[in-house]
Amino acid sequence: SNMPDDTQDKLATLRRWHLEQDNSGPFRVYRDEEDREYHSVTHILKHTAPDSQKDALARWSKKPGSDLQRQIACDRGTVVHEKCEYVLKTASKLARQSANKKGSWKVWDDGLARPPKAVTAWALKKSMEGAPKVNWAAREYARGISDWLVSGSVTAIHASEFSISHTSGFAGTADALIDTPLGLTICDFKTSSRESDKPESWLVDHQDQLGAYSLGLQEMIGLRVKAGAIIIGKPDGTVQLRMMSELEMRGCECRWSERLSRYQAMLALGALDLDAS
Repeated sequence: SNMPDDTQDKLATLRRWHLEQDNSGPFRVYRDEEDREYHSVTHILKHTAPDSQKDALARWSKKPGSDLQRQIACDRGTVVHEKCEYVLKTASKLARQSANKKGSWKVWDDGLARPPKAVTAWALKKSMEGAPKVNWAAREYARGISDWLVSGSVTAIHASEFSISHTSGFAGTADALIDTPLGLTICDFKTSSRESDKPESWLVDHQDQLGAYSLGLQEMIGLRVKAGAIIIGKPDGTVQLRMMSELEMRGCECRWSERLSRYQAMLALGALDLDAS
């Protein structure tokens, strides 16, 4: 059947961002060819965060030095994402070349082609060896996440840094779509300046973000993810890993849909707190 190629091709098109930016309003939105409007997933999350979280952020941003801290955290996050993207993209290319040579691709029921796990493991190790050095401020954060990537948890790489949108009106960029022992997994890489693990309540936004991407993948490509992964790099070179099962992912999708409705209601009422954007 031509179904497999179809899924694979559609996934490949997500590497290109196909929406136009529109900066004419109070905050950036995106539009497609039919002039449908899309709001960024992170913007929606920010405006539907529980009030306690909003208050904590407001208090923190008033603290002296918080601008610098925010800049450092932002730079650190960017560097870590770039490293992950390099490792995954390079490994994906190496695995593809090797599997093409050997003709060892297998197409699974979900329509995605996968090389043998050993090939992916080899490609990730090789890719890590050639990865550019990360500046010292972000090095340990990046090391923790890269170590996780090559630890055998990733058994196939389908896409990294790709755009997702949904006609209900949201768009964003997902970090990675990979296979883990739980199956097809949508991933989010984060960094935290604390050694201790983040509490579950702190992870809700990241979970809901993955719920949004999961719904987008389903609508755009007909793919159902089996799991979600939040991987948080810490300053000591370790990671906090939070895996979400298929059932939990369905919960995140529902919670995201509720937040989106709430956001759209606030938008319609002109009740968005735009100081926060």
